[in-house]
Amino acid sequence: MTGGARDPGLQPERTRLAWRRTTLSFTVVALLALRQVLRAGLGAAGTVALALGLLAWLGFLRVAHRRVGGMGAAEPAPLVVRHALAAAVCTVVLAVCAAVMLF
Repeated sequence: MTGGARDPGLQPERTRLAWRRTTLSFTVVALLALRQVLRAGLGAAGTVALALGLLAWLGFLRVAHRRVGGMGAAEPAPLVVRHALAAAVCTVVLAVCAAVMLF
């Protein structure tokens, strides 16, 4: 492949759609966790886990919004390591919070 200009093609669109699907999935999980706490009344540990999960959800929304917005450029910038790490940490935090709410 030559070092010429990058063909925008459909790859940025697929990436943007992937971020949106992941954000939607993250939102559904956060809402299900909220529903679980409201219905079961999980006590202090469940409430703290829910609060941390919602903070993780907000953090992920911020990272995803920045990434989706950046994908609109003719030549999107690569994902910054700090943002990738933030998305991964938010995902792990949500998983831990879900595990705490199950027990």
